[in-house]
Amino acid sequence: MRSFLFLFFAVSPLFAQVAPVSAPPPELQVMRAEPVRERELITRLQIYLDQRNFGPGKIDGRWGEFTGKALNRFQKASGLNVDGKWESIPDLLQINPIYTSYTLRPEDFKQVGEIPKTPQEQAKLKRMPYTSILEFLGEKFHSDPEFLLTLNKDRSMATLKAGEVIRVPNVAPFLIEDMKEVASLPSIPEFATRSIHIDTINKMLELRDGDKLLAAFPITPGAANHPAPKGTFHIVGIATMPWYRWNKGVLNNGVSTGESYEIPAGPNCPVGVLWCGLNKRGVGVHGTNSPDNIGRTGSHGCIRLANWDASRFAGMVTKGMVVHIDAVDVAPTVPATPTPSPVAPPQLGNLGD
Repeated sequence: MRSFLFLFFAVSPLFAQVAPVSAPPPELQVMRAEPVRERELITRLQIYLDQRNFGPGKIDGRWGEFTGKALNRFQKASGLNVDGKWESIPDLLQINPIYTSYTLRPEDFKQVGEIPKTPQEQAKLKRMPYTSILEFLGEKFHSDPEFLLTLNKDRSMATLKAGEVIRVPNVAPFLIEDMKEVASLPSIPEFATRSIHIDTINKMLELRDGDKLLAAFPITPGAANHPAPKGTFHIVGIATMPWYRWNKGVLNNGVSTGESYEIPAGPNCPVGVLWCGLNKRGVGVHGTNSPDNIGRTGSHGCIRLANWDASRFAGMVTKGMVVHIDAVDVAPTVPATPTPSPVAPPQLGNLGD
C-alpha cells in the first residue's frame, strides 16, 4: 500500500551528488582569448553559481532577475562585496570550457514518452516521463530548451537519435535516471542546526546554518488565491520521486472531494522529483513539471523548485528542520534587484571557451 499526504510516494535512494565542474588537466588547456560576447560571459557565471548551489534559474546566457539574486547571495555567503558584479569572483575562470559536448545514449530516449492530458488517464500510466528529448536535455543541463536550440542551430533537435552529439553548457548534469522512489528519506543529525528561509516576495529559498548562508534557489511560492502560509513550520517527511494525489476540490479551494486520482512518479509528476512535507496539511517544498514557470506563475500554496534544484535540496535537508515562510528574519539578505555587471573587455592569453 502507498500512503499519501495530499501528495505522496513509494521506494529506495538517491540522486547523484555531482562535484562542481573543474578545469581540465593542464596538458589539455589551450590558450585562447576570453569570450567577448555577453552570452558567453553570463553563461559562465550562471554555471559557476549553479554548481555552488546558488541557483540562477534556467541557464540561458541572459542576465535576468534570478541570476542577479543568485550572484548577490553568493557574494554575501563568500564574504565578497555585494555589488552584483561578477568581476569580484576570483575563480570564475574555473568554468572552462563554457560549453561541452554530450553524446545521446539509447537509454536517454527511454526517459521520453507520451502523457495524456486528463488526470484520469495519467493515473493509468506507470510513470510521468519527459514528453520530448529536448525537454529531457533541458532539465539534464539545467537549461532553457530554447538556449539549447540556439547552441545547436546546425541540427534538428526534434529528430535527434542515439549516438548524435550536441553542444550543451558545461554544467554537472541532473541525473533523472539515478533518482529512486523513496517514501521517507532517513534523518541526517548533522543537518539539525540548519534552517530554511522562504521569501515569497523575492521568490527565493535560502538554506542557512545559523548565520551562514549555504545555498539559495529560485522558487514559485503559492498564488494570489492560494498563497503560501506565513509563519514558522518544520519538515515532517521527505520523499524522492513521489506520487501525487490529484483532487479537484483540494486544488480549487483546499477542501477534499470524493474524486481523486493517483498520478505516478516521474519528472512530469505535478510535484516533480521531490516532496518535502511541512506540518501544515497539504503544504510542502517540491519539484515541478514546469521549470519554465519558476518565479513566474503561481502554485497551490506550496513552494516549487526546478527539479535539478529540488534533487540537490533533498540532499541538504532533514526531517525536523525549521522552515520560516515570510517570517520576521526572512527579510532579503541582499538587494533584491542588482545592477547587471557590464560586459568585460577581452583579456588575451586567458583560458576561454
